[in-house]
Amino acid sequence: MKKSLALLVLAAFAGTAAAAEVVGNPKAAPAKIEMCIGCHGIPGYKSGFPEVYRVPMIGGQSAKYIESALKAYRKGERKNPSMMGIAASLSDQDIADVAAYYSQQTPATAKR
Repeated sequence: MKKSLALLVLAAFAGTAAAAEVVGNPKAAPAKIEMCIGCHGIPGYKSGFPEVYRVPMIGGQSAKYIESALKAYRKGERKNPSMMGIAASLSDQDIADVAAYYSQQTPATAKR
């Protein structure tokens, strides 16, 4: 009985720890956004690879949206070679930090 209870408690604890959400820290992001500002920090910027398209300004965008987009690029669910390569280099914590940082910006205050 004690062994079963101990295993049940251990399983519950492990499930809680695994389900813990990564929390973004916007103060940790400045060292991580250098690769973002080269495109997303230029008003009206258009990329020429792999095709010409308007690069969106991400300052002020929802953190959840930015996280979702970066994870989709990392998984290959969103297709853009540049973004897929960048997202592949980011950990879940990096993504959360970058998303938290940009969600606190506005297009006028985002680093350029």
